[in-house]
Parts: sequence; C-alpha cells; structure tokens
Amino acid sequence: MMKRNLILLALVVMLAIAPLLIHPPGTVEFAGADGQAELVIGEIAPDYEPWFQPLWEPPSGEIESLLFALQAAIGAGLLGYYFGLRRGRRDADPAADDTAAARADRPRA
Repeated sequence: MMKRNLILLALVVMLAIAPLLIHPPGTVEFAGADGQAELVIGEIAPDYEPWFQPLWEPPSGEIESLLFALQAAIGAGLLGYYFGLRRGRRDADPAADDTAAARADRPRA
C-alpha cells in the first residue's frame, strides 16, 4: 500500500513539473479559452457585437482567477467529501455492499 502511494505521489509530482519543463516560465503566455475564442471571433467577424453582457465582471484578472480557483476547490472538496463518506460507510458496514450488490443482480419487476 505504501509503495503504491509513493508511486502515485511521484506521478503527481511529475505531472505538476512536466508542463514547466516543456514550456519554461516566461516563454509562453497562458490564456483562458474565453480570451482565445474572443480573438478568433474578432478575426472571423470583425463587426460582431456580443448579444449578451455578463451581469458582473470581476474588477481584475487576479480576482477572476481567484474565483475560478475557489470554484474548483469547492468542487474538489465536495467530491472528496462524497467519496470519503461512501468509503466510510462501506468500511463501517461491509455487509451493505453485499446487500447492494445482491439488489443490483436481482431482476427488476
């Protein structure tokens, strides 16, 4: 178990470092898909006017990034909570898994 966790940790570290080695900081500009789409639309149809305006725009790009990261963190927290809850219930009552599996195998009326 410990060996598997160390391998997974090494893979995560490699995945975090690989993009920095492939594209060293300062050599490329990272931009969101929204900005890239806006550029392409501007090239395809220069007279295009957006038909919808956002209800609120963050005052700066940093705050927009902060809100995006907060949204991702909340989503990751909810997923972690859900999977932790499921695992805790399974560990607390292993018979529940057998019952659920038996119900799944039973033909529905």
